[in-house]
Parts: sequence; C-alpha cells; structure tokens
Amino acid sequence: MDDQNKNLILATVLSFLVILGWFVLFPPPEAKVDPNAPLTAVTQTEAPAATGTPAVTPEVAEPLPEAPRLTVDTPRLAGSISLLGARIDDLSLKTYRETLDPASPMVRLLSPVGQDHPYYAVFGWGPGAGMAADDLPGAKTEWQIAKGGTLSPGQPVTLTWSNTKGLTFTRDISVDDRFMFTVTDSVANTGAAPASLFPYGIVARHGKPAGLQGFYVLHEGIVGRTDGKLTEEKYKDLEKLPVIEREGAQAQVTEATKDGWIGFTDKYWMTTLIPEQGQPFTAVSKFVPSASIYQTETRHPVQTVAPGATITSTTHLFAGAKEWETIRAYEADLNVPGFIDSIDWGWFFFFTKPIFHVLHWLNAIIGNMGLAIIALTFVLKLLVLPLAYKSYVSMAKMKELQPELEALKERVGDDKQKMQKEMMQLYKEKKVNPAAGCLPILIQIPIFFALYKVIFVTIELRHAPFFGWLKDLSAPDPSSLYNLFGLFPWAPPPHPSLMATVFIGVLPILLGITMWLQQKLNPAPADPIQQQIFSYMPWIFMFMLGSFASGLVVYWITNNLITFGQQYIIMRSHGHKPDIFGNIRSSFKKKPAEAVAANKPTAPKGKTRK
Repeated sequence: MDDQNKNLILATVLSFLVILGWFVLFPPPEAKVDPNAPLTAVTQTEAPAATGTPAVTPEVAEPLPEAPRLTVDTPRLAGSISLLGARIDDLSLKTYRETLDPASPMVRLLSPVGQDHPYYAVFGWGPGAGMAADDLPGAKTEWQIAKGGTLSPGQPVTLTWSNTKGLTFTRDISVDDRFMFTVTDSVANTGAAPASLFPYGIVARHGKPAGLQGFYVLHEGIVGRTDGKLTEEKYKDLEKLPVIEREGAQAQVTEATKDGWIGFTDKYWMTTLIPEQGQPFTAVSKFVPSASIYQTETRHPVQTVAPGATITSTTHLFAGAKEWETIRAYEADLNVPGFIDSIDWGWFFFFTKPIFHVLHWLNAIIGNMGLAIIALTFVLKLLVLPLAYKSYVSMAKMKELQPELEALKERVGDDKQKMQKEMMQLYKEKKVNPAAGCLPILIQIPIFFALYKVIFVTIELRHAPFFGWLKDLSAPDPSSLYNLFGLFPWAPPPHPSLMATVFIGVLPILLGITMWLQQKLNPAPADPIQQQIFSYMPWIFMFMLGSFASGLVVYWITNNLITFGQQYIIMRSHGHKPDIFGNIRSSFKKKPAEAVAANKPTAPKGKTRK
C-alpha cells in the first residue's frame, strides 16, 4: 500500500472518530415524553422493604378542592401557600425572566395541582405504631392561620390543626430574603395516651418538566447527598426503579446517618429538602407510574410524644435559582455539607469548580461577563505557558531540522526501518521531542470541556450581556448570514436548526478566521491529503461551534489570538521567522499540474496500463 492510500485511509478514520466523538459528547436531545401518554405496566421485581421509617402514602393527581391561600412576598420570590396541606405550590422568581425581554413573565418554579405541570412541596406527619393516618395532618388537611399574614423575611406565619384525640399540630413557616424556607413542625399531646408518629417532607412533580432538555452533558432530575455520597438520577432512571410494595410505587430508599439533602434540579433552578444535619433520616426517590408522579422524600425516625409533652422537627426547603454565591453561603451558614455540588459540575469538576470560581471573581471586578471570559483566557494561558513554551520551542527546532530530515530521507531511500532509527537518533542528538507539539492540544481539551460545562449550566452566564448584539453569553450568536447580520428586514433562523447551523453569525466566522491564521504560522504539510484536511479544519469548526454558547466562542477566539502571539514570539526568539503572508499566498495558489499528476495512483510494478 503506497503512502497516498495510507494517508487517505488515515484521514477517513480520523474524520470518523471526530464525528463519532462529537455525537457521543453532544448527542441530539432525547425525544420528549408526553406525561399524559398511557404508561406501560411495571415489570420490575419487588425489592426488599426498607427497615427504617414507615412509608408515606404517595401523592396522587386527583383534583384538589379550593382552599384559602397565604401570600408569599420577598425580594426574590412571589407566590402563595395553599392552606390545604400547607402546600408550598405557587412560586415565581422575581429577578429572573423567561426571555431577555424585561416585560416577559417571571420564571415560574412551583405550580399547584390543577395547573400545567404541578410541582410543589408538602410536609406532614406519618403514623407510627397504634396511630391512624386520619388522626394526623397530611396533604389534604386544611390548616388554620394562628399568627401572621403575608409570609415575608422577618414575618413568619404560624398554622395550627388539632385532631380529636388531644394532639395539637403547629407549623411555623419562615422565609429569608433569598430562596430558603424553614418549616418547623411541633406536636403537643394534651391527651391521656402517648402518640407515635414521624415527620416527613415531600417534593412532588407531576410528569416531566415542560422545559426538559434531555442533553447528555446536563443533569436534570433528582440530586441528593447522603452521608457524603452525591447521587444523581435522571427521570428515566426513576422509571426503572424496582417496585417496592411497601412504598406503593417504584422507589429507592437510602438511610442517612448524619447528613444529607435531596430534591429536583433543573438546568438553572432547584427545589430541595434539607433536614436537620447531624441527625439520621431516610431519603426516598420515587416514581408513581399510575399517576406519572416523580417524588422525593425525607423522613425522620418515629418519635413518641408522651401526654403533656411536645416534640419538634425542622426542615429547610430551598426553592430558587442555583446561584453559586447563594448556595455556597447556605452550605456555610446552615452547615449543609456538599450543597455546592447541587450545581452540575460534571466529570471535570476538578477543573469546572476552580474555573468558575476565577470567572466569578473576574466578573465581580470587571463587571462584564464577556470581558471576564477574555481575562480568564489570559489567566489559563499564563498557567499553561511553561508547557506551551516547551511545545513551541520543540516545534521551532523541528522546523530547523527540516533540511537535515530531507537529506536523511534522500540518503536512506525506501528503507523505512533505517529512516525511523536515524530520525530518532537525530531527535536525540538535537534534544527535540517530536510529540511535544501535541501538548497544547492535550491541555486544551479538558479546559475547553470544563469551560463549556461552566457556560452551559451556571446561571451566572444566563442572559449575561457582552457588547452590542451579544445580549446573552449562554446562547448562540444571534447574528446571521441569513439576513446579512441585520441588513435585511427578516429574522434569522432560530437555534437549534439546520438553517441556523448553515447561516452562522459573526463570532463563528471570527473563530474560523483566527484558526486559519494560526495555521499560517507554519507552511502547509507536504502531503496533499494532510494539507487538505488541515485546510478544511478551521471552517469545519466554524460551523460546528456556530450553535454553541457565544461565551464559549469568545473564549476560543481569544485563545486562538493568544496562541498565535505566543507561538510567533517563541519561534522568532529561536531564529525561525514565520512567513505568514507567504503561507497565506501559497494557500491560494493553484496547484501545479505536475503536482496533481504526482499524486495520482500509479500502476503496480511489472504491469502497464492499457
């Protein structure tokens, strides 16, 4: 097999691997599932029943009667609490809008049963030995307001309910100026007999969320932590849980001995139950197939309240935006271990966490997230400069060795084994590492994916403006060739779509140009197949990254320009002056006829063509 065919096969294999890797890392979104579609029968075998706290009756999707409501009004939240079950089921985020338009609706987080996609939190007491569920307040108990009016920071409310057996239940609900509710339940026994019961909290979601993205690199579903172990379960994973007869649903029950929390996470929003830390509790992930309800629960151990005694239990409920600074403050102030990991840092968490920390710090200083990304690029390039320097020095030395390599090739002829041996000897004598040129690429890959993750999942990038037409660095460049970047009076094709991929914006074009210029620091490869592959790469990446977040493209453009400057300076310092303009001119020259003929396959030796 001649070198030409080998190169062709190599190029084909590499192209296939690039495409395969692309679809593995960035597959198309999963098909949307209709929550109202008929559910298939559950076929999993029954799992052993848990031995901890008794089960809680699963939530059902039956219509609820109308009940009085308690207004929630804070600097960050607006909504209401239904006195039926004291459900926290109506909540919007004041400081977040659905779109860039300031007049667009506030982001709706929680919704009551009876509206689209019900999503709510409810608290109650479960029965222990000798107790009946009807004697305890549950999801359909109508509470009475004993104290307070509108729920606001510094203005808690107190609800009460009493049964006919001498038990008085009191619920104090407070909220801070961000996204944390505190629910304190107490039971006073004025009867003649002891009562056995346990407190619980539930976050329930009817059907999958309307905005479910189903993207490979994004976790949506249940997120929780028990005794130092972080767990993440997608909605499809909940549908595969084993049936636990005792739970009345498909469920996973985890006993926590000292700390933890559990709830539902979206891309930017989260609703999480946080029991008192340092005490045991039971965490439950559950799917009720008959009603298509996804549910998380926290249950505390069964307690006995003696006549004349009172018991108390406190649970926090986080319901809001996954702001890094806010969640980190709750982790410290409320002593909630690992709460910062409710943000989806991904596989490269050891990169994403420090990268975001630096980006957040730079944004606080500069006041513009786009400029902060550019500054972060300089910081990252400075950190990897020692390795990059060695790489560029090695590349410069390789250029110096080109005449000697050509002479060596002429001297040894077709003896590839001897050629390889003498080449390695030459590299050793000149102290050149031919693999050093791969170092910048290898370093760049984890940094790129870590920054991609940061820009994709952190709410601080959502609707963050840069300059001019770039109003949202978490979204693709809105400009488009389709309307000549706004010169024509028609809207560009929306993302994601094939039209938007073809008719890219200004930033992707700048990315392609900077990659192309970076290539021109070096002459084109002598092999024509390699030359074609390298010449296409900038423009392939230009279209591939056209649908990526504009913040990521800003980073890549900046990285290309810095790399260009570094490589140029280092090569000049080692006596090699890159002929950039000459390389550009040669890329536009028409290939000579004899070069084209030289690349045509020749007939095997001993045979002639007819």
